[in-house]
Amino acid sequence: MLSILVGIMFPSAAFRAQPNGDMTETLDPETGFLEQLGQRVRTMRALRGMSRKVLAKVSGISERYIAQLEGGKGNVSIVLLRRVSNAMGAHLEDLIPATEPAPDWPVIRDLVRKATPNQIAQAKDVLSGQGSGASAQRRMSFSGIALIGLRGAGKSTLGKMLAKKIGWSFVELNKEIEAQNGLSVAEIIALYGQEGFRRMEQAALGQLLARKELMVLATGGGIVSEPLTFDLILSSFYTIWLKAEPEEHMARVRRQGDLRPMADDRSAMAELRTILLSREPLYARASAVVDTAGLSVDAAAARLIDAVSPVLEQDARMFARG
Repeated sequence: MLSILVGIMFPSAAFRAQPNGDMTETLDPETGFLEQLGQRVRTMRALRGMSRKVLAKVSGISERYIAQLEGGKGNVSIVLLRRVSNAMGAHLEDLIPATEPAPDWPVIRDLVRKATPNQIAQAKDVLSGQGSGASAQRRMSFSGIALIGLRGAGKSTLGKMLAKKIGWSFVELNKEIEAQNGLSVAEIIALYGQEGFRRMEQAALGQLLARKELMVLATGGGIVSEPLTFDLILSSFYTIWLKAEPEEHMARVRRQGDLRPMADDRSAMAELRTILLSREPLYARASAVVDTAGLSVDAAAARLIDAVSPVLEQDARMFARG
């Protein structure tokens, strides 16, 4: 009788009697789906380094409604969800909870979208067992060293020091994007949104790789949120994650005079921790990690140089062939 009354009072949940007489709540499929959807939206937003306030402004949806959506309480329409995904520059299908998670699916999907009909035909042959597996293997061609990490990790400062030490050119990917498009990063995002910026980021990276020059590349903190671009970084460079404590990231950003939303928001530290937590599994895919927590600039640079020295010695000939 109690379970019937509870079911009437709380229709979104089911309760199961335990041997000791207690009632255990179990979520119905719809509630579970909404919670997973909210988690995906929250994670995608964090990956892109967007606060709720910024997402609300770009999408035209109230911050309160987005909070409800992320909390699994918003029974969102497909139209509003599309506006949310567009505002983040994400694919709508990436927000929909899948019954069988496929971690590599975003990369595969983007590769298929960009593939020529001939490439798709070859892929079908390989997957069906009719093609040669050897011809489908990815060929590693190193173009240098790429530094990844959250804003304020020291990618520019330490990257310049490393490049000078080993005699390679130093390139900041965001500055390349700005030079190629004649607009600042902020202007690009304002005009074309996150999705437009990510397209330009991928194009700029492709042009850098076409130069076939050894370089130390400093990437933007959110590059890991675009699967195909990040996969290209990992396959083309010896990638190093510059890691630090959240407080150090924030202090460095503020010392640089960065007045972007994350540095001004009253909940900046909470947002930064959320961003770092969501990106850590992706940053961890790097070839090496250099922890700069508590180190001076010179000490951090020395640690970075030590981290790449074995690679330079082992692969000097391969790098030289470029």
